[in-house]
Amino acid sequence: IKMAGDSRFPDVDTDGSEKSEEMEIVVNVGGVRQVFYGDNLNQYPETRLAELVNCLSGGYDSIFSLCDDYDPGKREFYFDRDPDAFKCIIDVYYFGEIHMKKGICPICFKNEMEFWKVDLKFLDDCCKAHLSEKKEELEEIARRVQLILDDLGVDASESRWKRCQKCIWKFLEKPESSYPARVIAVLSFLFILISSVVMCVGTIPDLQVVDAEGNRMEHPTLDSIETACIGWFTMEYVLRLISSPNKLHFALSFMNIVDVLAILPFYVSLTLTHLGAKLMELSNVQQAVQALRIMRIARIFKLARHSSGLQTLTYALKRSFKELGLLLMYLAVGIFVFSALGYTMEQSHPETLFKSIPQSFWWAIITMTTVGYGDIYPKTTLGKLNAAISFLCGVIAIALPIHPIINNFVRYYNKQRVLETAAKHELELMELNSAEGKATGSRNELEDLSREGKEGPFYSSRIKVSHSDTFIHLLSEEKHHRTRLQSCK
Repeated sequence: IKMAGDSRFPDVDTDGSEKSEEMEIVVNVGGVRQVFYGDNLNQYPETRLAELVNCLSGGYDSIFSLCDDYDPGKREFYFDRDPDAFKCIIDVYYFGEIHMKKGICPICFKNEMEFWKVDLKFLDDCCKAHLSEKKEELEEIARRVQLILDDLGVDASESRWKRCQKCIWKFLEKPESSYPARVIAVLSFLFILISSVVMCVGTIPDLQVVDAEGNRMEHPTLDSIETACIGWFTMEYVLRLISSPNKLHFALSFMNIVDVLAILPFYVSLTLTHLGAKLMELSNVQQAVQALRIMRIARIFKLARHSSGLQTLTYALKRSFKELGLLLMYLAVGIFVFSALGYTMEQSHPETLFKSIPQSFWWAIITMTTVGYGDIYPKTTLGKLNAAISFLCGVIAIALPIHPIINNFVRYYNKQRVLETAAKHELELMELNSAEGKATGSRNELEDLSREGKEGPFYSSRIKVSHSDTFIHLLSEEKHHRTRLQSCK
């Protein structure tokens, strides 16, 4: 490699006689040669290629601050960068925008743009969306890695209560942290199932008992099982609330609101039973208690806390609001049209079941959704033809948006599995790198590296950050320079 001040280098032209607009320079990026002219490069003077045009008058120090090597005879600048990304970046000088080729890692492409000093605003919107998605994935991986590192690390400066609070939180919220935590998760799951079964069995008339006033009520044994389940749910919720690191976020979480709705009806009905009779009539108290008992069905949603499949379904439906809206709109239009046509066509029949258009809505709903209860049906020929058309249109209206919804579910489910695998892979690389460092380096050197790592926002002093191709920049603020041989696959 030629160095600045080498006698083999001829003198650099410093008189500025050649205009930069007419200058021709050759750039060699990873073995790929490109010829540029000054008038094109000077359109964006802040970029690295534009600086090459004016760096010759600054001597070799200025030249080698911009490139890896330089051949003064050919006026050829050498860069050890990714040539595929460079071919995309130079489009800004000709078209004013940049498109990222398929197969290039968005994060690596962003780093290449930063190296060539090209602003991200020149990246096309479609490519920006891909870059944002990749950033979100890396942030999610970093968040998962950080959660695992926090669980592994023990801060000696924390008080005993803080350490106890963290242990309770891990014990109740993270079944994968230990074997007893898995046992507690299984017990919680069983209590939810038992409570749901008791709620259903308690409505069987043969298993109910009659009180002194002649009203049917649940069997005392089932009532005791229900009380035990509610006691478990209450204890679990209180412990999780006390040990949560952010109690406001915990209270406003959707699943925790479901937990409250599953527990609250029991205590409200208990209060009304013992105190409400003094304030209102007994019949009103019984009606209020019955209404609150119906709210116990909310506890079945607690199963989502222990089922990754139900959680994935929930997130997939949240991401499919547009498709669900289209489905409802198609059905609403069809229901209105076919119910109106059915009402009009059936008026000529003396025994018509279509008394009004709003009543016909029910017939249109069960017909378009292919349920067909048969309580309302057409009796005229035109009415039957209208029913057949509404049936076919209903099948088509439901089938069209279903495929995107299924795709969203599969994409999100696969993405979660990939993120989980990537987080585990990153941790394995960290542990491997840390073990190698302990075998080859001194203990003082590792302590220095740990102190440097603590300056980053996401780092644990127990594990050293990996320098692999899957390196997550969010886990450390160190700068890692890549060569073209390490370009993203």
